[in-house]
Amino acid sequence: MPEQVVLSVRGEARRTVAPDFVVLHGRLSSFATSKGEALAVVRAAQDALVAGLRRLGGVPLAVDSERSALTWSVGSISSHDERDFDPGRGAGRVFAAADVAVTARDQSRLPEIAEALGRSELLQLHGASWYVDPDNPAWRGVRAAAIAAAVAKGRDYAAALGGTLRRVEEVADAGLLGADERADFARAEAVSLTAFGGSPGTPTLDPVPQELHAVIEARLIADVPPLD
Repeated sequence: MPEQVVLSVRGEARRTVAPDFVVLHGRLSSFATSKGEALAVVRAAQDALVAGLRRLGGVPLAVDSERSALTWSVGSISSHDERDFDPGRGAGRVFAAADVAVTARDQSRLPEIAEALGRSELLQLHGASWYVDPDNPAWRGVRAAAIAAAVAKGRDYAAALGGTLRRVEEVADAGLLGADERADFARAEAVSLTAFGGSPGTPTLDPVPQELHAVIEARLIADVPPLD
C-alpha cells in the first residue's frame, strides 16, 4: 500500500522588467565668506531648482503625491565652518548644503528632467536608483512561477521515490516555514552619474531593467510505495 509522505520544497522564479521609477540623488552646496551668505546662495539655488521642476509639472513629495509623475524633496540646509573639515585652517569660509532627491515616473521625460537639473551650477548629482513598485502586475506572474517551480520540484521528488504527488499542503513566503530568507524582492540598481556621457552637470539617464526574484516554500503530500 502506498504511504503518504511530506515533501518540503522551495520554489524560485526570476523575471526582468522595466523599472517603474527612478530616484536621482544629489546635493546643493556652496562656500561663502559668512554663514548668512552661504545659506542665502544655497536657498536661492534651491528656489531656482524647484521652479524648474514646477515648470515640468513637478510637485513636492508628500503622502498624496507619492505616485505623481515628478516629485522632489529637499532636506534642511546645514552649514559648517571650513575649519570643521580642516582644523589646521584659520578663519575661513562657511560651507552650506542641502540634500536633494528627485523622483521621476514618466521615463519619457528623463532627458528634459536631466536638462533642468543640469542648469543648476550648485547641484551635484551622486547617483540614480531604479525601482519596481510592490504592486507592479509583474509580481503576480513571478510569484505564480515560483509556486509552479515548487510543484514541479515536488513531482520530481515523488517520482524519484516511485510515487506521485497528491496535493499541496502548505505554501508560504520564504522564511515562514523555517528558512531565513526574504520572500521576494527586486534587485535595485544604483548607478553613478559620473558614468554617464553628456555635457558637465547634465546626466544622460537610461532606464535600468530590474530583476524580480520570488521565493516560496511549500509542503506537499505524495503517495509513495514503502521502501524495500
